[in-house]
Amino acid sequence: MKILFALIAAVWLGLLSSVSPVLAQGYGVRPGDTLKIEVVEDPTLDRVVLVGPDGRISVPQAGTFKVSGSQVETIAETIAGMLAANFAAKPTVIVSLESLAVRVPSSGVPAVAATINVFVLGEAGKSGRLTVPPGTTVLQAFAEMGGFTKFAATKRILLRRTDPKTGAAATYLLDYPAIVAGTTTAGNTTLQSGDVILVPQRGLFE
Repeated sequence: MKILFALIAAVWLGLLSSVSPVLAQGYGVRPGDTLKIEVVEDPTLDRVVLVGPDGRISVPQAGTFKVSGSQVETIAETIAGMLAANFAAKPTVIVSLESLAVRVPSSGVPAVAATINVFVLGEAGKSGRLTVPPGTTVLQAFAEMGGFTKFAATKRILLRRTDPKTGAAATYLLDYPAIVAGTTTAGNTTLQSGDVILVPQRGLFE
């Protein structure tokens, strides 16, 4: 029995080894990291979210806010405060680091990308980083991310794009019902690496 416990402990420590040292050093969340959010009083709010390139995350009933540079404990306290008005008492929120952003050192040698990364935030069926082939369209990305949650404001989805040369940012409005109805061709827009699709939360009367 002692040997069994020792083996279990070894496996558990091995699983934590890639993240625990970082957390022990007061790790500040960075763009590209993935966070797991759990609300004890309302499990329907539980989700895994990606920290966007702008350092922000989106949480139902709490909104979109910046978390880059903050520790998970601070983020949990911030979310609990934002959700407090929706509960009889301040909810218990647990935030954990699901995965770290992939950071590949630059070799200085340009290469043709076999895939591109598109980031999905907010009320999507599957938020996070989508790795898709070049030439993928907006509508294809919607399918890849599994559609939308019941909280989604599908008439005002945003596509945010930053010009890699100039750094200039542009935002485009995507109306999903209009795309499905064929009254707009926005669904045929070809995505670029680094694009961010933000699905906002539906308003009270939407």
